[in-house]
This record gives sequence, structure tokens and C-alpha cells, in this order.
Amino acid sequence: MSQSASVWLVLLLALALANLPFVNERVLAVIPYGTVAIKPLSVRFAELVLFYFVTGAVGLLFERRLGQIAPQGWEFYAVTATLFIVLAFPGFTWRYLLKHRARHV
Repeated sequence: MSQSASVWLVLLLALALANLPFVNERVLAVIPYGTVAIKPLSVRFAELVLFYFVTGAVGLLFERRLGQIAPQGWEFYAVTATLFIVLAFPGFTWRYLLKHRARHV
């Protein structure tokens, strides 16, 4: 895989994983969240942090596969975390800022 393709793949993965906590009611998109139907915001933020690290691990694997891993300072992690939060904005907006019809269970 070329370097350009791996960059786009990591960006698409980041977009998908950043919005995943906000588009479903299951923990990590697999485990049902107890007896309560709605997952709290704190669980969604915890998933967001976990998915940030998963996306970073995938990016690190691609970088290792392409050659030497470049050393990164705190600035890199601050920028990527901010980018990940910005990528999560559509899911957050859909979940908390838009009105939804009442769901019939």
C-alpha cells in the first residue's frame, strides 16, 4: 500500500471511529449497555478516547510498515487529539443537538 493510500485509510478510520460512540447505544458498538436504553455522555467520551488510541495504533502500524517511525513530541498528540474531536462533531451534533422523533420500542 502506498503512503498516500495509508494516510487516507487512517483518516477515514478516524472519521468512522470518532462518530461511532454517538451513533449507537452499545458500548464499543458490540456490548449492550445494561438495562438503561440510553448510554451516558461519560461512556461516549471514554469510547472516544479509546478509539483515538486505536486509530493512533493503526497509524503507527502503517508508519512502521512503510519505514522508520518518526519521533513525535507533545504537539503532535495535541493536534491529532484535536483533529479527532473535530471529526467527532457530526456524530455529536446528530446525537445531542438535533431533535429526534420519539422512538417506539
